Amino acid sequence: MRREDLLKLPSMPAAGPSYPAGPYRFIDREFLVITYETDPELIRAGLPEPLEPIEQAIVHYEWIKMPDSSGFGSYTESGLVIPARLHGEEVNFVCQMYLDDDPPIAAGREIWGFPKKYAHPKLEIVKDTLTGTLEYGGQLVAMGTMGYKHESMAGNGDVTRATLSKTQVNLKMIPGVDGHLEVCQLVAINLTDIVVKGSWIGPGRLHLVPHVNAPVADFPVKRVVGAHHFLADLTLPFGRVVHDYNKEAAEAAAPTGLAAE
Repeated sequence: MRREDLLKLPSMPAAGPSYPAGPYRFIDREFLVITYETDPELIRAGLPEPLEPIEQAIVHYEWIKMPDSSGFGSYTESGLVIPARLHGEEVNFVCQMYLDDDPPIAAGREIWGFPKKYAHPKLEIVKDTLTGTLEYGGQLVAMGTMGYKHESMAGNGDVTRATLSKTQVNLKMIPGVDGHLEVCQLVAINLTDIVVKGSWIGPGRLHLVPHVNAPVADFPVKRVVGAHHFLADLTLPFGRVVHDYNKEAAEAAAPTGLAAE
């Protein structure tokens, strides 16, 4: 295989890449987001510097059903997102993600640093209830429920579009062949080409179960703030590095001009 051919490949293995080249378009992406209050000390401990907590100690627990995802197929995802600040900008730090499809796990980790692990999330309508569940290793670790389409959000979708447009930040960590982290960065992503197809709010509840390999319950629920159900088309573009820990460490270790003399 020639070098120029190898450099055109989107991912490994070369014989049957795990995922195609992006960007990636999602059609009819369905969200259930339950926002709740938790312990502010746990929020601070869970945010990597230089991210800072916002005034409210809140977490978004999400289920996302993706029936039509270019290059990835059909799958469901679940996890925790922590609102934070980075250099004064309000962002969402993606803390934990669990899903049931190999290509988006590989792509998510390798390209953007999404903290993805294989599990079994599900988002479905059960009679009058929108229901999200997450199983890891055969055990239920999360269940969220929301009254189905109790209240349609007024307007043209601007509030929901702004929610989806908010900068997402991931902690990307990839070890090199020597076992040390060759990549250790904060990566930022902004979704684009967002078309909101429906948006509803209503009563919600969330139950989290402690599990060592799916530690969503490490951010316990004090009080549910609200639940949001929405449907949208969107594009996931490539991201950008906003903080490089290896570069920061190298600069801190470099001798000063005075010491060098």
